[in-house]
Amino acid sequence: MSNSQAPRPLTGRMVFFMLVAFFGVVVGVNLAMMRFAVQTLPGTEVDSAYSASLAYEKQITAARDQNARNWKVDAHLERSGQGGATLQIEARDSSGRPMSGLTFQGRFERPTDRRADLPVALAEVGIGVYRGSAPAIAPGQWDLVLEGVAAGQRMFLSKNRVLLN
Repeated sequence: MSNSQAPRPLTGRMVFFMLVAFFGVVVGVNLAMMRFAVQTLPGTEVDSAYSASLAYEKQITAARDQNARNWKVDAHLERSGQGGATLQIEARDSSGRPMSGLTFQGRFERPTDRRADLPVALAEVGIGVYRGSAPAIAPGQWDLVLEGVAAGQRMFLSKNRVLLN
């Protein structure tokens, strides 16, 4: 004769604990995945879509004014061996003369995560030539944003995709 015991019967209490355990695991995994998603991607391009839409008409007017000025602004980007980058800008007016006295600002923006954006301080090193550097910038795709300001007003804006190795 064997000493086998009869299986335990399935009771309502046991089913309740199994359901609680199952849904506890599902909720726990969902919370963990939600936390990881929020940490890795902020999910917003602008803080307020309403404010951005109100400023849109001003941006259109500024772009038309910029096109009418017909400036030529060339940017040259050079990588250093230590992971940095040097940015040089040459600004010329519509007749090809170098433009001096502007204040240029540069910014490297990550297309996927604006928390990684890097500003670049540009200083005028020659007539119409502006230069600045970013000491450490990761390889990959970046948006290079250039803004030229004169007399407290933005006169030039450019945004171009660049690939850094």
